Amino acid sequence: MSVVKINVLAVPAEQRETLEKRFASRAGTVDSSDGFEWFELLRPVEGTDQYLVYTRWRDEESFQAWMEGPMKAAHQGGAEGGERPKPAASGSTLWSFEVVQQAGPRKG
Repeated sequence: MSVVKINVLAVPAEQRETLEKRFASRAGTVDSSDGFEWFELLRPVEGTDQYLVYTRWRDEESFQAWMEGPMKAAHQGGAEGGERPKPAASGSTLWSFEVVQQAGPRKG
């Protein structure tokens, strides 16, 4: 079964727009990774400053390969010769899950 990774990002109110723009500018960068199945960026509605970055992978090995390859490269530097931009999140926690049951809408 698939694995789900949820990165919990604490994002101060004044950094929300910055975070969302950064994700929008990287749209599509994970889509072609081997084993990638799904992505969602979830904005908090009330009661928290935590965004959830939901990704779903065929297996743990696919996720680790992406972490060590494309993701690592994307987070190592800013513009050529420039400094890396300041993080929009003030903290981050990674949650890991195995999918044991799933359902989708019934067709028919």
